[in-house]
Amino acid sequence: MPLPQKKRWVSMAKGLVLGALFTSFLLLLYSYAVPPLHAGLASIRTPEGAAPCSPAPGEPEAPTPANGSAGGCQPRRDIVFMKTHKTASSTLLNILFRFGQKHGLKFAFPNGRNDFHYPAFFARSLVQDYRPGACFNIICNHMRFHYDEVRGLVPPNATFITVLRDPARLFESSFHYFGSVVPFTWKLSGRDKLAEFLQDPDRYYDPNGYNAHYLRNLLFFDLGYDSGLDPGNPQVQEHILEVERRFHLVLLQEYFDESLVLLKDLLCWELEDVLYFKLNARRASAVPRLSGELYQRATAWNVLDARLYRHFNASFWRKVEAFGRERMAREVAALRSANERMRHICIDGGRAVDAAAIQDSAMQPWQPLGAKSILGYNLKKSIGRRHAELCRRMLTPEIQYLMDLGVNLWVTKLWKLIRDFLKW
Repeated sequence: MPLPQKKRWVSMAKGLVLGALFTSFLLLLYSYAVPPLHAGLASIRTPEGAAPCSPAPGEPEAPTPANGSAGGCQPRRDIVFMKTHKTASSTLLNILFRFGQKHGLKFAFPNGRNDFHYPAFFARSLVQDYRPGACFNIICNHMRFHYDEVRGLVPPNATFITVLRDPARLFESSFHYFGSVVPFTWKLSGRDKLAEFLQDPDRYYDPNGYNAHYLRNLLFFDLGYDSGLDPGNPQVQEHILEVERRFHLVLLQEYFDESLVLLKDLLCWELEDVLYFKLNARRASAVPRLSGELYQRATAWNVLDARLYRHFNASFWRKVEAFGRERMAREVAALRSANERMRHICIDGGRAVDAAAIQDSAMQPWQPLGAKSILGYNLKKSIGRRHAELCRRMLTPEIQYLMDLGVNLWVTKLWKLIRDFLKW
């Protein structure tokens, strides 16, 4: 039987050659499409930055920040969401997509892909169909934050929000989701690569390594700061206070429902506007929990994020106190009850399922390299006319929703074709 064996080796060789060619092409494309990671702020500033966005003549400005409980407020429609990684931000993104679509608002979307050339700093010129002086209602896709560039795209009284997560848990999630595309992790040989890394992170970590930003102080990095700052540097506290000045509300992933109640109140929205299903979640078997010692090590490794989180955890609960504990409990209960009702109306089987069990490709979430660990949903086949459109929008993953909204995703689509061909 020598002939089949020979054919098998020829086939394998062809596959390796094709894989190498596709990978080389992808790297060239990526280097073309992604600006340098360490580009200075001055080098990415849009030339026409001196002309800020402002309301059209005769158009009333957005209301100044005010608590919705004051009564008689108008829904706020100009919003900047600084979308951080692995913080339930995809779920919040869906809420903003739905609100903007419902009210015919103008989004500032990326061009060619689903992020603003992350991990490079944001620039106005990266916005799809951008023209000098253009003004937008909502900016919400992944970026590395650059306040001046973002500020120039929205009206003066736009609401700025972001979301944080316990840094140890965020690091754990980021390590499992992005670890395969961070080359220095390839040196880890044990079965539990995360535990091995945390035993001696300085042995493996290369701050200049490709995609290294995913594995240390990712929140600090996403917000536009140097994630490698010495913890004793006074700039760390200055940056934290700067975030406090710039953002009207910092949500917490661990208290997502309470965060949405505060957001609804701030924006003067209706309960239906903040209904949600959890999107982009990993299946339980793919989420090993950090032990006490490893949790402490992960926190120490992400000490800048830990200081950021502690600061905003404290300010979050001050906002809850001002809102009223009893009132918060009532509104959280109402939100959860409404979400549960929508779950019974919209979701086939009433729960999230593995990627292989999702029947409609339009409901397939984007998966990390080398694994299909992200859960998705099956839409019920018989939904009343009153809820059919809302159900579909609530369950649509980010990539598909962006395409529905008319975003040009040619880079993302090409990358998906290559991944499908190579079975990555």
